[in-house]
Amino acid sequence: MGRSKFDYYAPGTIEEACSLADAKRESCMFLAGGTDLMVKIKRKLIEVKTVIDIKDIKELEEISYDDNEGLRIGSTASLTTIENHPLIKEKYPAVAEAAHATANVQIRNMASLAGNLCNAAPSAENAPVLMAMGASVTLVSSKGERQVPLKEFFKGPGETVIEKGEILTRINVAPPTAGSGTSYQHISARGKVDISAVGVGAMLIMKGDICQDARIFLGAVAPTPMMAVNAQNVLKGSIITEEVLQTAGLEASKECNPISDMRATAEYRKLMVAVLTGRAIYKAMSRAAR
Repeated sequence: MGRSKFDYYAPGTIEEACSLADAKRESCMFLAGGTDLMVKIKRKLIEVKTVIDIKDIKELEEISYDDNEGLRIGSTASLTTIENHPLIKEKYPAVAEAAHATANVQIRNMASLAGNLCNAAPSAENAPVLMAMGASVTLVSSKGERQVPLKEFFKGPGETVIEKGEILTRINVAPPTAGSGTSYQHISARGKVDISAVGVGAMLIMKGDICQDARIFLGAVAPTPMMAVNAQNVLKGSIITEEVLQTAGLEASKECNPISDMRATAEYRKLMVAVLTGRAIYKAMSRAAR
């Protein structure tokens, strides 16, 4: 297999990156961590004539939080940085858990959260919990800036709403709601080595023993991360007993439509959706009670 050839640029600002993207519009890709993109280029799965490396843009490394705006994660922040960030571990523990669940430590040291989302794999570990928390992404081009809710970001396997010339500059997560708790649960064939066969992200808002609201998203069981609507409805207005946990898990398993592949059979995935949904709900409820 011959080497792929492409032009390489490393701009120092977002404006410069956008200008380069406009000038090199066809077959142009942005690189943050490169753990997905470079593999695809090497295997000739995509045709790329220009690679624009955005790692030298300092503002894209930033992670910040305030009580009004919430959490902002720059697009080149590595998964290792995210999983170990004290503020994220304190206020958004499920975000740290999902980052930690991604691949292995060598990949996490290079890979970015933004890249994991832009790759748009149905199994993307970081998507379900961020979607459960109502996260959005900021997309920037020479035409301006727009905010896209993450639940509207994915179009299909490997497809997003990002347009030519747009850069995903940050991920935005609102401040934690009073009485809320979150969790990410997953399973893979070889633990921390393989891509997840099933992932579940959950956020609950509790008032005493009553679940006021619930959002549950499933990964690796549909073309894009999907909301488990019926499972959510089981929880809303309920005291979460063992029976309610089991019912919600079963409803989630009925809603998904997984495929069989090298990682798991469709039947096993459905079974694990029921189990992991129950675990995610229980963990989110426990955190909400703190």
